[in-house]
Amino acid sequence: MNTFLIKLLPKLLFVLMSFFHVILVTGQTFHIKGRIMDADTKEFLDGVSVTLRGTAFGEISSKGGNFMIDQIVGDKYTLALNLPGYNKFEQNVNLTKDLDLGDLYMVKFGAEGSGAALQKTIRANNITNLFNDRPNMIGGNMVYGIPPEPKKLEGNNYLDLKWNSASLLLYRDQQVLEGFRVRYNIVSNMFELMEPENNLVSVMPGLRIQNFVWVDSTYKVPRYFVNGMDFKDEGAPIAGFFEVLVDGELPLMRRTMAVFKESNYNSALMVGNRNDQIIKRNVYYFLKGEDVIEVPKGRKKIFALFGDLADEMANYTNENGIDLKEPSGLFQLFTYYNSKFPGFRPIMTQLLEDTDTN
Repeated sequence: MNTFLIKLLPKLLFVLMSFFHVILVTGQTFHIKGRIMDADTKEFLDGVSVTLRGTAFGEISSKGGNFMIDQIVGDKYTLALNLPGYNKFEQNVNLTKDLDLGDLYMVKFGAEGSGAALQKTIRANNITNLFNDRPNMIGGNMVYGIPPEPKKLEGNNYLDLKWNSASLLLYRDQQVLEGFRVRYNIVSNMFELMEPENNLVSVMPGLRIQNFVWVDSTYKVPRYFVNGMDFKDEGAPIAGFFEVLVDGELPLMRRTMAVFKESNYNSALMVGNRNDQIIKRNVYYFLKGEDVIEVPKGRKKIFALFGDLADEMANYTNENGIDLKEPSGLFQLFTYYNSKFPGFRPIMTQLLEDTDTN
């Protein structure tokens, strides 16, 4: 028995030393932080469940997609992100010090243009699972299923990618929010509001905002937008916002649409666009009562909108060489028509046609 103990002693000492080493390393605590964003729209995601898989550590992202989990014992973990409507995201982390993961991107189920980001997510999850299943790469030294560098998404879903100083009128109690810089996501109908003092970003759904005015950061002029929920399109309320270009008897309004265009690249022929694109286009409407109606094509149909003044509008167009195929021509014509009625005040002196596509 004594001989057996003598032979076993070195092994017991090794196990004991390893045990104390683990206690020494893992006894320290650290924190993990990061910011979660939508892979397509780049908008911040609040309400994401952030957990370390297999542990009780967890947090919910807030205040611009930010999260921080503290008092974590040093060790290797799998960070998991979960949000209804989005693909699951996982990432291996080795916590030996405070860790800032920076921006983490989640992909919405069926999101427009999500192909590139989804491929990256699938690759990340495949590699995470591979290392969890074979941490020493036993059974082979190749990682299968990794596709070539995926295509990218060009463009964005913002009405203006830049932050603009704005005043917002809320439906509830007609409260006015001022002093914020804002961006508006056309597709999600969500506003991002940045507080000027601390640069914290919060998110507000468009359905809470009746109208807003922002000072265009490029042209330094105010622009006025109204909620489509107050109008109707063929009898149905409208989601999203319209910019009022000309107010008065027959208002002219504009709505910016974000259209997704998938890559049509042919690798064999080496022709076409390599990347998916978000292309913005402007659609022009006039307001008749509560009905928002798209401005028709064709000069005669446009002149007919002005009723008894149709002939006068036609003469004005011809005498001034106005091209009604151009938005600036519509702006000029509607401005002239509305100026004939008492109380008319122009909102802007010239049409701002540029749409931020970066």
